[in-house]
Amino acid sequence: MNFGSAFPRVAGILIAFTPTSPLQPFSALSEQNTRPPKSLAELDERITEPSPGVVETLRGIDGDIMVAGAGGKMGFHLCVMLRRGIDSLGKTSRVVAVSRFGDAATREAFADRSIETIPADLTAPAAVRKLPEASALFFLAGKKFGTSDSPETLRVFNEEMPALVAERFASIPIVAFSTGCVYPFTTPASGGSKETDPVGPVGAYAVSCLGRETAFIESSRSNGTPLALIRLNYSVDLRYGVLVDLAVKVLAGEPVDLEMGFLNCIWQGDALDHSVRSLDHAAVAPDHCVMNVTGPRVLSIRQTAERFAEHFGKKVSFRGEEAETAWLSDAEKSHRLFGPPRVSEERLVEWVADWVGQGRPLLGKPTHFEVRDGNY
Repeated sequence: MNFGSAFPRVAGILIAFTPTSPLQPFSALSEQNTRPPKSLAELDERITEPSPGVVETLRGIDGDIMVAGAGGKMGFHLCVMLRRGIDSLGKTSRVVAVSRFGDAATREAFADRSIETIPADLTAPAAVRKLPEASALFFLAGKKFGTSDSPETLRVFNEEMPALVAERFASIPIVAFSTGCVYPFTTPASGGSKETDPVGPVGAYAVSCLGRETAFIESSRSNGTPLALIRLNYSVDLRYGVLVDLAVKVLAGEPVDLEMGFLNCIWQGDALDHSVRSLDHAAVAPDHCVMNVTGPRVLSIRQTAERFAEHFGKKVSFRGEEAETAWLSDAEKSHRLFGPPRVSEERLVEWVADWVGQGRPLLGKPTHFEVRDGNY
């Protein structure tokens, strides 16, 4: 099925505009910061730079901030952004990173940025009870991959663990990360699911993520906890993410799967920016605590892959045909509150192409974005 005629093209990439999210200029970025990051150090620095909006949010928090599940792909960058924002205000509040921390090198990276670490198993009630007090909590913990044959693992990590943490920190505002996969599939022409749309998770993982949301919402209702639920899809750090998966396949000459033919994505720095600032809008009412975080446009997998092929001077081959639907979210609410992402999808594609094409380090953790049955 050919959707190409339905939407305008920008730099060879199909872009669908939602009615409330028009194309935005790049004025929020300095000219220096429009060029691709060239090293890991520069990548970390760009992602973790706190915007004035993040600094203002942190100005309103008196006390320490805890990040639970900080050992995952976004946790380190979130902790560093918080640390930099707090330091810019001259505050001495701690940023405390909680994770299993299986190796010393990971903890050292946090310590090098003046972030305190606590090794803890968040599935253990005793360990959760021992965690120190804080003034705000970001919750990133959970389990996704390797769970297709283990519903018990999903239940423990994505439902029981959030309930433990929610009750332990019921007296402080919480930002809990979820996923846009709790929505049903929708068409590109729809612009994506809004926060007020009915959920309809597909597959065991998405069902468990809805269970995570339920755990936090029920605790919020019972205890009056201000809550922000971040439905994210998909964050891109130049070392991993859907765009990186596509670029790697094109560069290697591997066929690109088309069945999941469309996506939203957002630069990790912008995803963290909007997530931190959602603290200002944390609410007890479940109808108001959900926040979609993604970019304003719908990208075509086919045309994005072709753009990477042009950059690499390669031919690209495809497997299958585009389904009429995909997991797509409308992030008009977060863009209205926080402004559009500072890095557009077009620029992000350029950055990924440069990073992958130059052979810079990758995490080697595929997103398995093409999976449509929701089992990972």
